[in-house]
Amino acid sequence: MKRLICAAILSLALPATAHAAKAIMKSVDGKEMGTLNLVQTGDGVRITGTIRGLEPGELAFHIHEVGKCEPPFTSAGGHFNPFDVPHGKLTEGGAHAGDMDNVPVLDSGPVEIDVVNPRVTLNPHGTVSLFDTDGSSIVFHQGADDYRSQPAGAAGPRIACGVIEF
Repeated sequence: MKRLICAAILSLALPATAHAAKAIMKSVDGKEMGTLNLVQTGDGVRITGTIRGLEPGELAFHIHEVGKCEPPFTSAGGHFNPFDVPHGKLTEGGAHAGDMDNVPVLDSGPVEIDVVNPRVTLNPHGTVSLFDTDGSSIVFHQGADDYRSQPAGAAGPRIACGVIEF
């Protein structure tokens, strides 16, 4: 019984941050658009949440390499790409670890996000960790990712950004 209690106490002492994170999404003009929740699963990192204020259309949705969101969000750097591979799932040798499928926005109402990225982790150690020395962020672009153009899919300006934090 003592071992079980000690194991339970040890698991409580471990930071919950190794398994969950969030990104508060903001527009270029600083308006809060919603929160995305990130949870480590056996299949990768699941990203869920509701975003408001996006214009209708297919919008590119990526994890970027720097945890900084200063408008116009170029501070977020390029796509998260720890293995230096080409951009896009339609490109030989692609996609970046931060590449994800476009998000369909049907009208100007809230958009529900529920995706799993199998190429990244919330584990603070390792090459594909979103918590490397400069952090990571999530970015929505004004247009669709064509899954092929270098270096970022010809998706247009960055319109929303959120730093991934514990």
